[in-house]
Amino acid sequence: MRLLLTASLVAGLAASAVAHRDSGGPVRHRKSLGFGPVHKHAKYVSTPYQVVTNAFTRMPEDSDPIQVARLFVEDILGNQLSESNSYKIRKDSYTDSNTGITHVYVRQIINGLEVSDGDMNINVKDGLILSYGSSFFTGSAPSHLSQVALDDDVRHPHQEFCDGLTDELEMRYSSFLASEGDQVVMGDAAVPAPKGNKAMKHLTHVHHSNCRFQELPLKMAAQGSQDLDVRAPLLQFMVAATPSDRVVNDILSNYESHLAQMSEYVDVHHFAPSDEMPSLLVANVPDTVNPVKAKLAYIQVPGKDEDSVHLSLVWKFEVEMQDNWYEAAVSAAAPHRIISVVDWASDAAVPIPSPDTTATYNVFAFGLNDPEEGKRTTEKENFDVLASPVGWHSLPYANDPSLQGVKLTSKEFYRNTTNTWGNNVFAQENWEGQNAYVSNYRPDAGSSKSFDFAYNPKATNKTDALEEAQKYINATVAQLFYTTNMVHDLYYRYGFDEVSGNFQQYNFGRGGQGNDAVIANAQDGSGYNNANFMTPPDGQNGRMRMYLWNTAVPYRDGDFEAGIVIHELSHGLSTRLTGGPANSGCLPFGESGGMGEGWGDFLATTIRSTANYSDYAMGSWAANRAGGIRNYPYSLNETINPSTYKTLDKPGYFGVHAIGEVWAQILWVVSQGLIEKHGFTDTLFPPAALANGTVPEGDFYRPASGKKPLVPKHGNSLIFQLVLNAMKLQPCRPGFFEARDAIILADQTLTGGENFCTLWKGFSAKGLGPDASVILRTPWGGGVRTDDFEVPVACDTY
Repeated sequence: MRLLLTASLVAGLAASAVAHRDSGGPVRHRKSLGFGPVHKHAKYVSTPYQVVTNAFTRMPEDSDPIQVARLFVEDILGNQLSESNSYKIRKDSYTDSNTGITHVYVRQIINGLEVSDGDMNINVKDGLILSYGSSFFTGSAPSHLSQVALDDDVRHPHQEFCDGLTDELEMRYSSFLASEGDQVVMGDAAVPAPKGNKAMKHLTHVHHSNCRFQELPLKMAAQGSQDLDVRAPLLQFMVAATPSDRVVNDILSNYESHLAQMSEYVDVHHFAPSDEMPSLLVANVPDTVNPVKAKLAYIQVPGKDEDSVHLSLVWKFEVEMQDNWYEAAVSAAAPHRIISVVDWASDAAVPIPSPDTTATYNVFAFGLNDPEEGKRTTEKENFDVLASPVGWHSLPYANDPSLQGVKLTSKEFYRNTTNTWGNNVFAQENWEGQNAYVSNYRPDAGSSKSFDFAYNPKATNKTDALEEAQKYINATVAQLFYTTNMVHDLYYRYGFDEVSGNFQQYNFGRGGQGNDAVIANAQDGSGYNNANFMTPPDGQNGRMRMYLWNTAVPYRDGDFEAGIVIHELSHGLSTRLTGGPANSGCLPFGESGGMGEGWGDFLATTIRSTANYSDYAMGSWAANRAGGIRNYPYSLNETINPSTYKTLDKPGYFGVHAIGEVWAQILWVVSQGLIEKHGFTDTLFPPAALANGTVPEGDFYRPASGKKPLVPKHGNSLIFQLVLNAMKLQPCRPGFFEARDAIILADQTLTGGENFCTLWKGFSAKGLGPDASVILRTPWGGGVRTDDFEVPVACDTY
């Protein structure tokens, strides 16, 4: 009965979850896979006082922080280290120039292969271990390339994820039937009445996307790979990953033919020895836009015995598709089960030129959220010695993707542009909804660089609304280019710089990978009423897609709602800062994935907020709905927004967006406490740096007396700094507790902990006090939570 009910429900509701783009069509729901094992053994030690070692002690202040971290790792691992069980310090470890903290990222190595979820992050300053997180496998290393069979002793993350979704779906369906008096007809095209059914449709879409082919590996076990052949596990993953039934049918009908067409070759041949794990590129993979990167690795799989963990040999894939960019781990031996999958979609100095013209833009100025908050004004290009030293319209010829394969005759280092193409962002229309972008249309302002374009959309028949919106593409792309550059520069000034993995084509010799400016697509033709951002590791372009919203006539253009753009760009920020810029898998699902959404909402809301307090809703203009697209506006009023940590247990809070709005509400309450204590600044931008790169204090920072780092003096700028600093301090795959503790540690390292009780008061007000807890946590955010509204004993009199 359970399978029959679920199958019919999914078939009926899923029919409404996919639609083609047309001027009056429904929202297209992008298919996205996301699940993996829960690491109950993972830990985060959030203060130096809690760090327990064997023989390691604080080292002299002038010690090399990498060496400090190395000695610390070897101390706490102790006898676990052996020839077959070791570690490597990742190359994306770095020292934060703002805080002086060195963030060291460590990956576990067993039998010469990476443990893909065996991560350790260590935060070091002045010879002291400030904090660390670890998800290292602590069991015995298996024999070389041995398999841990996925048998009765091992739990299957994909199956458990789908079982949980099925239970939730059936519970909601039963409640829906009860509320409708059983007046529902199920059939091939029948869908329960939309009233009160939004959450159930979303859950059905998630179930359909992730679970439709859950049993396929068992059915195809006989067609599994031999001798660790990469093709069969990859092809079977594509059956689950592709949103196209046509591609699925083609793969299943012509399975052997597809295997024969797929070919693999070594990604890079190194002349000198390298500690990087060798990887393959697999070409001719159905429904991909580039060859798939693949390498053998281990992944940790929970056992059925309480707290037991096993290693399984997997193929680790990086799969770039039209609307997704997956990092997936699939069993190397048949049956090729999907163990874990993360969708990255939800990112020597030379003389600086002096452009003869500063660009101007007729736009909604930064800080205005949407057209209802103000009028367009003329704003200037930002030349910031630190964030954008060559402005927004210059980039090196060698780093310009539009010139790849072109023989250059210019002896100049930089190319100056007069369109929306620069070092931080490539902005253009994408009406066809495809991945190509270099040749797409973008406005050109000519030698004046005056991006002054009309924007006055008129009401039309709905059939003509799309054409009307496209008339204003020049204004749309100019706005997107301006907003994205402003966010780049703002985040840079708070510490999202080259070495920490920001998005730039050229990094000015300051570290990091480069060649990864944001590809920003306006009026993307692949859907309506949404937006998304893909964040691959540092050195690969982030990709943002902004859509039209057919919620009103004339259509609302998401490119003009800054909150949506900021939210999407913030995915790139939080993904690159959490777990290090080379690891895009640290905010995959559950509470960590939810916080990825919540940070975007919180930062966007903080940017638009003013000295006169107000409640704020997300996406209200684009959605043409006063309450916005979340369950509640962000508010200090408990009646308007009653969310607490325990709210995550309620039906409908299984998805990352619902989890995220609870996190954003918690941060909003915390921020208001800091504003009450320290006041409010009308600009979040620090003073412009001087020519030598030093930053004056102005009225923005506290008097520094020569000390570093500088401390923002106002509450809204201070919480902005603490949130970004905490992202660097927290472990890979954090939950609410780890993120909370990282913010408190960030304040300790920045101010000496003077806001300890203010922060705890804010967190405790929303149930995230020191004794808050969760048991039976699941990968998708399930569990049983307990609120705690008390503050630490030290704050009892606060």
